Formats: sequence, C-alpha cells, structure tokens
Amino acid sequence: MAYDALVLVSFGGPERPEDVLPFLQNVTRGRGVPPERLAEVAEHYLHFGGVSPINQQCRELLAAIRADFAANGVDLPVYWGNRNWDPMLADTVARMRDDGVRRALAFVTSAYGGYSSCRQYQEDIAAARAAVGPDAPVIEKLRQFWDHPGFVDPHADAVRAALAQLDPAKRDGTRLVFTAHSIPISAADTAGPSGGRYTAQLAETARLVHAAAAPELPYDLVWQSRSGPPQVPWLEPDINDHLTALASSGVTAVVVSPIGFVSDHLEVVWDLDTEALETAKQLGLDFVRAGTPGTDPRFVAMVRELVAERTTPGGERLRRRLGELPMWDTCPTPCCVPPAGRP
Repeated sequence: MAYDALVLVSFGGPERPEDVLPFLQNVTRGRGVPPERLAEVAEHYLHFGGVSPINQQCRELLAAIRADFAANGVDLPVYWGNRNWDPMLADTVARMRDDGVRRALAFVTSAYGGYSSCRQYQEDIAAARAAVGPDAPVIEKLRQFWDHPGFVDPHADAVRAALAQLDPAKRDGTRLVFTAHSIPISAADTAGPSGGRYTAQLAETARLVHAAAAPELPYDLVWQSRSGPPQVPWLEPDINDHLTALASSGVTAVVVSPIGFVSDHLEVVWDLDTEALETAKQLGLDFVRAGTPGTDPRFVAMVRELVAERTTPGGERLRRRLGELPMWDTCPTPCCVPPAGRP
C-alpha cells in the first residue's frame, strides 16, 4: 500500500513557565486530579525553568529521521504532532491535509503496548482526524518496537557505559535496575487482548538488555512516576522503595536503566536524576543512570525499517526478532482497551 508521509506522534511538554499548568490540565483532563497535585507536579517542571526536554528531543529526532530518509532514498515528508502541547496533533493533521497528504504512517514515541502507551495514541489520531474533517488523511500507526534491535541495542550500550563509571571493586555488589512508567494494576491486567501486554513486553526488554549488557549481574524491573490517587493500586515496587530494599540487602552500587522511555525527558531527569539519585545518596549507594536511545543512529534507522515493513513488498520478512515472545503488530481495535474506572 502506498503512503505519502510519516508523522512523529509524541506526548508533548511545556516550553516556558506559563505553559506548565495549562499543559498539565491537558494531560489530566477528565481524571479528577486535584489542583494541589497539579501544583506539586508543576514544581518539577519549574525546577527546569518551566521547560520539558521532550519537545526539543522530538525536534532532534525529527531532523535525524529526515536526514536518514534522505540518505537512504526514502521519499516521505516527515511531520510532528503531540498529544498534549504544541504542535498539537490536530493542527499537524490539518497541515498534512493542506499539503495534499492522503495516507500516512505514524511513529509513536512509545515502544510498548497498553492503553496510555499505545491505544490512547490511536484515539488521539482518530480524534485529530475527526477534528480536521472528511478530507483528513488516513493515518496508520507503526507497530510497537519494544524488542527491535534499534531500541534494545542503544539501551544495552548505555548500560555498559554506565557500568564503566562505577568502581570495579564494587562490581560484586552492583545491581541493574530497569525502570518504566507505573500504571494502575487494572490497566496492566487489561493491556492487550489477553491482558498483561505492557508488563510482559517490558520484562522481555529488560531480559534482552540485561543479556546483551551484563548477564553476570542480577537485575530487577521496577516502576517510577506514579501519579494516581493513593487508593488505586499501581504497579510496584517504586524505584525509591526498591533502592531502600537493595541497600538493606547489601547492594552497594546500582545502574538504573529507563527502558520504558526513548529519550531523557522530564520523567527521567526529575524522577531518576533528581529524586532517585537523592534517595541513593541518602542510602550510601553509588548510582549511575544509563542513557536512552534519543537520536542514536540505530534507533533512527529503526524508524526507517518499521516504515519499510509497511511499504516494501515482502516487508514482513524485514522484521528482526531477538526474543521469544510472539511479535505483536500494530494494535488492532481490541488490543489495549482502557479498563473500567481508569483514573
């Protein structure tokens, strides 16, 4: 099937202090989050001047994809639209329509299945097309990429680089800790047609990165960035609680790898580089946070490969498998149904 554009779809973030609260209101609309919680989270952004790193990271990824396409003969214009802040996805879809785009692919900056990480982006695309009207281009989301080498290998190299920063004498007391965004347990249990897709994919990514980077070290998969009401159970343990448990068990150094993320956005630089780092200091743990793929050439090339799967005759054979879980393709309609009572 022919496509005439690619659109990069991401979460979005504020780029000046006065954007912070309106942005957070967009993120939490309809969820009943109290104003005092929004004010608390706003302080995280204001700590960095009211600027989230994510938009600049998207600009850099956009430029890298365009350069990679040009160097490899991929004749597709690349657009960018966000879920929660400028450039808003509906505005981007309108521009695509005005430019004559009729059928496009979407690359979403989330590697995993689940409601917030996949299905909600499908809903965002549908809502943006509905807002633009009947002339809006058809937009089809590329598949999840949690086990693609272009995602796994940069994470593995980042873990190796982080380990190299630790005292070799403490190697026996070092542990790898993989993190991802926590979600309500009800959402985790209903992610995918049979449930558990989000946690299963993350467990496989952790296994793959661990096997490639440091198979001799023990590792854990834990959670970060919880934001829901306390009465709603979310995935645990939280990274800070886990660091406390590790210190009490004799661990002396940790490398924390945020495999749940593709770039060093606010939930990495605040929740890990600020809060978790402070927890580790208080516990006397050596702490190094591994990097994320960002604009690593292998990650950028992965985008082109995912496009080729959909645009090249026999493209299904271009898939590269590392793990043992079944390959889940682009989400069909029932894949990531939001659970009842989702916060």
